[in-house]
Amino acid sequence: MSSRPSEPTGPRKARPDDKLHEREPGPMDWTQMKTDSLAAMDSGPRAARSAGTTGTDSSLLCPNAFLSPLEIEDAARRALAEDLGRAGDITSTATIPEGTKARAVVVARAAGTIAGLPLVDSVLHLLCPHIDVTAHVRDGAQVKAKTVLMTVSGDARAILAGERTALNFLGHLSGIATATAEFVRRIGNSKTRVTCTRKTTPGLRALEKYAVRCGGGLNHRFGLDDAILIKDNHIAVAGGIRSALERAKSVAGHLVKIEIEVETLDQLREALDTKLAEVVLLDNMDKATLKNAVEVNVGRAVLEASGDITLDNVAAIATTGVDYVSSGAITHSAPNLDVALDIAI
Repeated sequence: MSSRPSEPTGPRKARPDDKLHEREPGPMDWTQMKTDSLAAMDSGPRAARSAGTTGTDSSLLCPNAFLSPLEIEDAARRALAEDLGRAGDITSTATIPEGTKARAVVVARAAGTIAGLPLVDSVLHLLCPHIDVTAHVRDGAQVKAKTVLMTVSGDARAILAGERTALNFLGHLSGIATATAEFVRRIGNSKTRVTCTRKTTPGLRALEKYAVRCGGGLNHRFGLDDAILIKDNHIAVAGGIRSALERAKSVAGHLVKIEIEVETLDQLREALDTKLAEVVLLDNMDKATLKNAVEVNVGRAVLEASGDITLDNVAAIATTGVDYVSSGAITHSAPNLDVALDIAI
């Protein structure tokens, strides 16, 4: 069985920057499945989908987007444990005869940019390793409304038990990818790049940042240990911009970048004069001030505009010449893309 795309539909690529144990086929009681399957996820690699294939199918992932297969498995496992509870899907067990087979299609009901297909694949195969999943697109693809994304066939109880969990991932991540793609579209051919922030759903950061890449955006820090970002509160406690930068530079490793947040042009000048910051975050500056900041900078540091970046103003901000615009909204406020799983017995 395979989850590889059935046709070479090309995804929109992000611009450059920077288990289940083997089990005999056949239905089983859902209470037992919940006990056996979820516990067994920690005991070894997932059963092969086809000869020589195990784990996450990389052909579903968006090229040039970063996501560990362990993040996929872990997120799917946690979500299923939450939804199956103690007794599994008692509705499907009570209403669907054991051994019933079903065929279903996963559909995008609205146009958008797709992210999360590997999560759908993982959810279904954790519940039943013998489900057949055929993907017709891959993450990063821009699709029209009513596009069939995947065809699924196999044990009906397993498909229905995984339906909501799979769609939750797909709708949420595709919503982020779609929102990001619209930001990218609005700035057009500008040199300015769209990046995300750490304003993500707890426990889902890696997935949400991956979805940003699927939409053509770039990633800011994945965590506090990625780089040094000195914000206003750090400056206040450290005793000023120069003091904060000097202390940071004295301990930073040679691969650790230093960024500092400023709110005024005078603060920008002070930060630039130290020659210690590689990136300066221009916080909540209007268009005119951002343009002046670019002129003051004269290429000395990478400039990132942040704060109140919206679809309505991102194109104008890009014309100022800043290198990056960072938006928390693309992860914390993106609406879900409308997706569905329709049974086609």
